[in-house]
Amino acid sequence: MEQSGISLDRMRTFMRIVERGSLSAVARETGAGQSTVTRHLRELEDALGVALLRRTTRRVSLTEEGTRYYNHCQQVLCLIEQARQELHATGTSMAGSVRISCTAALGVLHVGRFIFDFQDAQPDIRIAFNLTDDRVDLVQDDVDIAIRLGPLTDSAMRLRSLGTSERVLVAAPAWVQRFGAPRLPADLAERDGVRLSRVLGSDRLVLQGKAGKPAILPFHARLNVDHGLALREALLAGRGYGPAHLWLVEDCLADGRLMRLLPSWTLTPVPLSMLIAPERANLARVRLCADFLSGGIMRLPGIRR
Repeated sequence: MEQSGISLDRMRTFMRIVERGSLSAVARETGAGQSTVTRHLRELEDALGVALLRRTTRRVSLTEEGTRYYNHCQQVLCLIEQARQELHATGTSMAGSVRISCTAALGVLHVGRFIFDFQDAQPDIRIAFNLTDDRVDLVQDDVDIAIRLGPLTDSAMRLRSLGTSERVLVAAPAWVQRFGAPRLPADLAERDGVRLSRVLGSDRLVLQGKAGKPAILPFHARLNVDHGLALREALLAGRGYGPAHLWLVEDCLADGRLMRLLPSWTLTPVPLSMLIAPERANLARVRLCADFLSGGIMRLPGIRR
């Protein structure tokens, strides 16, 4: 093995090629020419004496040796970052940044104030807080922690289940006065609702009673919105009925601005998860922030373990 060909720059280049899926993508991302990226990879492979990647005209994939080396690179770079963090820590506090992405409505209504409390306790930690309902690539988007609703399949990330989020069927009192309170799910079949678009299966309602088969009915909507806070405002304005996460509307139910419909019927809860970038998971400030946010989120209305 030729040690002179192994460097942190070459290791980082190799990792980015794996994460982005092509040499050209890394060249565009870093501003280096593709010849430079190719040279870094070749020099690393020559120094190690093994092929790390299989390359075709369309994609790259890891060899068995490449998979093992990629895991080692993650550990090495994580240790380097931990050492840097410890050097910059002051007293018993921590220094550095944590980048957080969160489902938008949950972030605005709740997670934001948890972050305020966290920074009050850890004033040397900087937070970058991104609110989006779009799927996030933690590596490509440079995110440490992502909080997401719905099923997740990204096995490359550290996944922490926060439980499930209870949903309830609600409407404004004015809507109920106009159309009447439904007694059975079938009573909603011809009534218009407010629908949260871009949610799989949102074109139907599945309601489970205390016994028997679930009631499945089409969910007709005159108004479609793509943001949880817009859904909340539309429901408050009496634009229709609809399902909503309990943490989204609990205060409105408590003060009577919204009413729960068909309270003896339940909607399927939605998984709530936290994803952590594996190469950042061992950083003390990331772990501390993840634990702090998890504790706050799991105490929210409607979050069930």
